[in-house]
Amino acid sequence: MEYVWFIMIGLVAGWLAGQLMKGGGFGIIGDIVVGVLGALLGGFLFRSLGVSAGGGLLGSIIVATIGAVVLIFILRLMRRI
Repeated sequence: MEYVWFIMIGLVAGWLAGQLMKGGGFGIIGDIVVGVLGALLGGFLFRSLGVSAGGGLLGSIIVATIGAVVLIFILRLMRRI
C-alpha cells in the first residue's frame, strides 16, 4: 500500500511541478516518474540541509514537489545543451 501512496504523491507532485514551472507536462506517466524521482531528490536535499517540511501527506507533497521542480529545472538545462 505504501507504493500506491508513493505513486499518488509522485503524480500530484509531478503535476504541481509542471504547473509551477510553466511548461508542457511529460504526460501522466512522465509526471509520475518526475514526481517520484523528485520525491527522492527532495528527500535527499531536505535531509542534507537539515530541513523538515513536517510529516504527513502535506509535508510529503511539499518535499516531492520541490524535488520535482529542481529535477525539471535540471532536465530543461540539459535539454538546452
